[in-house]
Amino acid sequence: MKFYKTALIAFSIIGLISCDNKKKKSDPMSDPTHTPNTESITNNAMKEQIDQTNMIKVSLEAKSDSKTSGTVVFTEINDTVKMLAELEGLKPRTVHAIHLHEKADCSSHDAKSSGGHWNPTNSKHGKWGDTQGYHRGDIGNFTTDENGKATVTFETDEWCITCQDTTRTIGGRGIIIHQGTDDFTTQPTGDAGIRIACGAIK
Repeated sequence: MKFYKTALIAFSIIGLISCDNKKKKSDPMSDPTHTPNTESITNNAMKEQIDQTNMIKVSLEAKSDSKTSGTVVFTEINDTVKMLAELEGLKPRTVHAIHLHEKADCSSHDAKSSGGHWNPTNSKHGKWGDTQGYHRGDIGNFTTDENGKATVTFETDEWCITCQDTTRTIGGRGIIIHQGTDDFTTQPTGDAGIRIACGAIK
């Protein structure tokens, strides 16, 4: 009888040890030889840094006694820059022009400190893509909704964020919202009216 009790206890102990070993093997963190995937962690960190480098967020300042506000985000992916502008404080159902200007300087009350249209190729003013010519800053027009808000999207491979090409880099420029409409004809700015918002692209 004592032999059977001893054998039963021995088998129970062996079973417990076996289960514990299986648990340790199934848990990689319990393995003293396990090391985290540092390459994956490094790649993710580098990707996050690159994403931040290729994005610029600009806050717009109201100018010329307007109540315009908003943000403009520029991102660059595969040599294409995308712009997303979210605007408010404008007149309902109104057409406005939006351009890139020469300088990231919004210090003056009327935003004229931002200079003229960004035109590094010395082209005539016109609608984007016009074979007769257009400025690199000639984005175009947009229309507000019934609440005076607007979302404007634009993309081009003629801009860049990280490159050293001075005819393409948007860093150091200003983004301007005009009170009026760009007629795409009048030189050199399309007769778009006063500047009612300004943002510095830095």
